[in-house]
Amino acid sequence: MNRPFSKRYGERPRFPAALWVLVSCVVGCLFFLLFQGGKLASMLFIIVTLLSVYLLLGNWSGVKRTQGVRRLTNVGQEANLEAGQCLQIDIGVQIPGFWPIPYMMIKDQLIRQNGDAGETAVFEGSLVPDWRRRGELHYSTPPLRRGLYRFGETECMTEDIFGFFQHKGRLELQQQVTVYPQTVQIREWSQFHQMLKGMQHHSTTTRAHRETTQINGVREYIYGDRLSRIHWNATAKTGTWKSKEFERESLPKTIILLDRTSRSYRDAAEFELAVSVAASLFKYASGRDLALGLLSIGKEATYMEPKQSQNHHKQIMNHLVGVEADGYHQLNQILKDRSRQLPAGCFFVLISPQRGVAMLQALHYLKNLQMNPCHIWIHGATTDAFKLQPAEPASIQENWIKQIRAQGFMGYEVTQLTELPNLLGGAKRYA
Repeated sequence: MNRPFSKRYGERPRFPAALWVLVSCVVGCLFFLLFQGGKLASMLFIIVTLLSVYLLLGNWSGVKRTQGVRRLTNVGQEANLEAGQCLQIDIGVQIPGFWPIPYMMIKDQLIRQNGDAGETAVFEGSLVPDWRRRGELHYSTPPLRRGLYRFGETECMTEDIFGFFQHKGRLELQQQVTVYPQTVQIREWSQFHQMLKGMQHHSTTTRAHRETTQINGVREYIYGDRLSRIHWNATAKTGTWKSKEFERESLPKTIILLDRTSRSYRDAAEFELAVSVAASLFKYASGRDLALGLLSIGKEATYMEPKQSQNHHKQIMNHLVGVEADGYHQLNQILKDRSRQLPAGCFFVLISPQRGVAMLQALHYLKNLQMNPCHIWIHGATTDAFKLQPAEPASIQENWIKQIRAQGFMGYEVTQLTELPNLLGGAKRYA
């Protein structure tokens, strides 16, 4: 084990070719002065010597000890943004020393960590330091894809006025950026709330479902609260009006299955559409206090039980940041393996581009488990010629949503994310 160590320290340092050229010029001028003499040889030797000293002293220009800071101007302290947005970046540098520097080149790296092999984007720019040897570089990235990003090494480089030598320095400005899936604002899911109303629930909005007699805490008094709701002990202690907060009746739980089977999707854009639909539904559930869970089966299996907390919603969104279409299990096999974990009587949403016999079998299997299945069919713009298995009849290839609606299942066809609010709100026909 000591051989590579001794060999590394036994190697001679390599000098750049420009240094040998410079040494050759100085030695040639010296010989010219010694053997030829005269004013021409003296002036030539003095000029070459001064230029050589200037070029060599550039090695101590301070670039190797450059200090810097990176600022993300269009995001908050948590460095979070949605897919499709650009990142505005400012890099400020401070160069120690006093040797003049005409300009500085900065090379920054942004690494996407999703998948087995990360993708690296390199951004380059130049700046001219001011008289206090400070400078700032501003650049923006192209629209970013969903994923977890980190910044790599930042390289600083400058040259002398002749371009003979390059002087480089490196900055370790470690920083992470989270790009969440793109979402849309869903105002109302009318068919979902109609289903709740048909299941003996008291209103079509989740915020209006009836309260129990179990006290959950204390809240601020709201004008119009009944006298029986006032919490007299808390009011006496704080000196301000307080009201009792009661627990609400639990609504049916909802499970969202995100199909991550690699062979189901035509391209990455279609899978991104599926992830964005799932993220939009979770965002809607978070704003309506709905208990939603996630079933995501790829190389690694993830199941999150339906809950109604903001922390639960954040965990699901963080999971959706890094998901990939890397699964190989069939839907029927996934449902059979997880059937014991699924709550009875729940509302089950399948987000998948699959259709045909296999999907019908999955929907009927969920119905036999006393669940209410719903298929959100991801049908991207590039999937018009979606290939089905040869055993499937041609009739299944047309009007898929109408077919499953005719059998009593809820279904929606989503080709673009922007049309999801109209589909769920009932403004656009889904069958």
